Amino acid sequence: MRIAISGYGRMGKLIYSMLREEGKHQITAVIDPFSQNAEITNSRIDELNREVADVVIDFTTSDAVRENVKRYIEIGMPAVIGTTGASFDDLQSPSAPIITSGNFSIGVSLFISLVKKAGELVNSLPSYDAAITEIHHRNKADSPSGTALMAADALISVLGRKNEIVAGNPEGKIRDNQLQISSLRVGSVPGEHSLTLDSDSDTITITHTARNRNGFASGAIKAAEWIITCPPGFYTMDDFISNPGGSHD
Repeated sequence: MRIAISGYGRMGKLIYSMLREEGKHQITAVIDPFSQNAEITNSRIDELNREVADVVIDFTTSDAVRENVKRYIEIGMPAVIGTTGASFDDLQSPSAPIITSGNFSIGVSLFISLVKKAGELVNSLPSYDAAITEIHHRNKADSPSGTALMAADALISVLGRKNEIVAGNPEGKIRDNQLQISSLRVGSVPGEHSLTLDSDSDTITITHTARNRNGFASGAIKAAEWIITCPPGFYTMDDFISNPGGSHD
């Protein structure tokens, strides 16, 4: 499989290194308008086409990714989109299969599933309140993280008494219908996400802790192998986890 990498930041470099080390696929393009690294082959996304690659893995910026996705749709390029902070809801009927996620770690996908299941279980138990917490390295640009928002959305979808997300540390009390996401930025933590369920009697915590970023990169590569088997459309990690074999009958 011929893979193009769009964005040569922390994740782009890790994916490049992992692909080179595995030797299973060919890296045919590395696109970044800002990097001067020797690995860069192109500075503009409009130089990418289907003759260059079979799939693109995009870890760029929230400012650039929407235009990038429009380009992938235009040329029918299967794509893995790991960039957070942009919405593609208005981009209908894409001519290429595109999988988007705030986190491609398989472990994180399992964590999100556990969060949703926990929400279903306590939906009829009003004594339990809920909150999401996350910790990342001090250089992380977005807060709350895309993964924390994914967990919050999954919880709200099944927990009827919560329908509004509150990010950060609001002054005063929060309303019963609000779900707080608390974020901490410190040191070089790759990522930790937790669901806390608290009652007068006890506390239940479900936590995913990343030891390093390898899980994010390997998940993105697995998603690239999977997405090229899919018909055109937008996909999520839920689709991938529920159908990892790639059969689309």
